[in-house]
Amino acid sequence: MEGHIGKSVAAERKLAGMSQVGLANRAGYSLSMVKAVEQGREAASAGFVAAVAKAMGIDPDRLQGTPYVETLAEDGPVSGLEELRSLLAEGSHIRPEQLPDRPVLLAGLAEVEKAMRTDRTRHALSLLPSLIRQLHGAIESSGAEHDRAEVYSLLCSAYVAAEGACVRLGYAALTALVLDRLDQAAAHTGSPAFTVRALMKRSRLLMSYDSTDAAMSLVGRGLDLVPGDTESERVLRGYSHLRGAIVAARGRRLDLAREHIEYARAIAAPMCHESHLYTTDFGPGNVAVHACAVELEAGDPGKAAHDGAALRLPPDMAAPRAGHHWQDNARAWLMSGKPDKALAALNKARATAPQQTRLHPAVRETVHGIAAAQRRQSETLAGFASWLGASL
Repeated sequence: MEGHIGKSVAAERKLAGMSQVGLANRAGYSLSMVKAVEQGREAASAGFVAAVAKAMGIDPDRLQGTPYVETLAEDGPVSGLEELRSLLAEGSHIRPEQLPDRPVLLAGLAEVEKAMRTDRTRHALSLLPSLIRQLHGAIESSGAEHDRAEVYSLLCSAYVAAEGACVRLGYAALTALVLDRLDQAAAHTGSPAFTVRALMKRSRLLMSYDSTDAAMSLVGRGLDLVPGDTESERVLRGYSHLRGAIVAARGRRLDLAREHIEYARAIAAPMCHESHLYTTDFGPGNVAVHACAVELEAGDPGKAAHDGAALRLPPDMAAPRAGHHWQDNARAWLMSGKPDKALAALNKARATAPQQTRLHPAVRETVHGIAAAQRRQSETLAGFASWLGASL
């Protein structure tokens, strides 16, 4: 079997002159886990990838092989990517584009956010560079302080979408630059909302580098910024608790993770929908999804598998969020020794959010794990792997 992350771990470990014992000790995982991942008998979790990459002093993307350039190329060039790279390289000297009417700007941002919610990330990325330049032009032409703050909020939303697009398409190396721009724009909005969003997104980036203590400190800072009881503060606080739950679980602090889940559950209890405020997708459904993710990350994978399979996801949940749940559920079933159920969950992820599922590193790892666990490779698995662009 070719292509699983374990082969990259083994190759990079040898280049670093490390033994399996040495890597296990430095990464904080058991020797048996390191051996199982390298041999393809265990799927590498995001936490494992972050820990071993940090131990070897390399970027996690190097182990995951992201972005999956060949898979992306099957649907043509990634429109907007080079323009976004250039824009980010310009830093604070971004060249503005001709300013359209305000309704056109609002419609453009609404189209981007709808595309992100409906798993059309490539379309969102194609629109973002021009939109960001236009928003910078709007800031330059805004006279009143209130108008400038409003446009800065729109710019923050665009950068939030840009960060999400880079992560989903596998260009994680660009996210730090996007988040720097988001930080700067958020400081001009006159509201803590986008500062909280920026802190939570940066905490996700820090998790990928196994810096969970630093990530948790950002969660705490975000929670301190929204102590009130307005709708936006409750949503942002609940969203921050969900991020805190995942950070704590990644840091193997299960009790703290469950505590954050309960705080979020209490905030979401009166809600009858998933809120799209600041594109947080916070609500009862997302709390339930995160509760399963916590058990998968640091608790009981069997519980995560059964509870996750039983969830009835709300129809207003964003497609990529729902798809990610089924990706997690597949890994939970695999860890529970049920490869057939894992494959069924992956097919749910594919049906829900095909673009995201095809490009997510965890999906490929789960597919390789299923292949290793099955006594006889099924045609269904081979078909899924072919669609994914993975070789078994």
